[in-house]
Amino acid sequence: MANERLRAAISAKGETIQTLADHVGIDPKSIERWISKDRTPHRNHRWKAASFLGSDEVYLWPTVEKQVETASASELITYFPHRGAVPASLWSYLIEQATSQIEILVYAGLFLFDGHPDLPDQLAEKAQRGAHVRILLGDPDSEMVHQRGEEEGIGDDLAARARITRRYLQPAATTPGVEIRLHDTILYNSIYRFDDDILVNPHVLGAPAGQNPVLHFRYLPGARTFRHYMRSFDYAWERGTPVAP
Repeated sequence: MANERLRAAISAKGETIQTLADHVGIDPKSIERWISKDRTPHRNHRWKAASFLGSDEVYLWPTVEKQVETASASELITYFPHRGAVPASLWSYLIEQATSQIEILVYAGLFLFDGHPDLPDQLAEKAQRGAHVRILLGDPDSEMVHQRGEEEGIGDDLAARARITRRYLQPAATTPGVEIRLHDTILYNSIYRFDDDILVNPHVLGAPAGQNPVLHFRYLPGARTFRHYMRSFDYAWERGTPVAP
């Protein structure tokens, strides 16, 4: 049976067997076999192909679902009942060991900068060494930040915290490789990504972020949870407004 999902995904993206093969780095005949004979490719090739086509590998190759589920469960390192339970040493370690990517999605995240006063300088230094730093802060003038402040019971204090965080970041804002944007999205989770580690702080209705659980995930090839949250980050990033240095 042919893999019609893969065929349709290639067509919908406006690509061809040749362009997909070029991206993955294999012979076009292999792509043809993926389609005509419903062959399941090697996982590295699956990831490249699915990413290129903007699709999910489980959708394109349903037979790998169990493998992906097992790997995804293994991505969860630990669970903290509230943000205050995350050891300060873990935050420091994740910040210090990151060398390629630091990505933060919050409304304010002021606790992180209060607890690590040298963080803006660290971000600038890491960017100078080649790291890509992307930070999304809530737009303090947006309806979403106002609404979230009301839900948390702190009113306009949330917007004020977002403004303070932005001010803290000013020393790093002029460094190439450090990008800061404001967002007005409904934020279901705060996300803190340090290379292959990610801390996810779900937002529970009626409770401040600091009182809500934190999940620590570490990326594993073939798993989807880490990538799933980072797609959420990218979604907000694409809709964010760049902050001029």
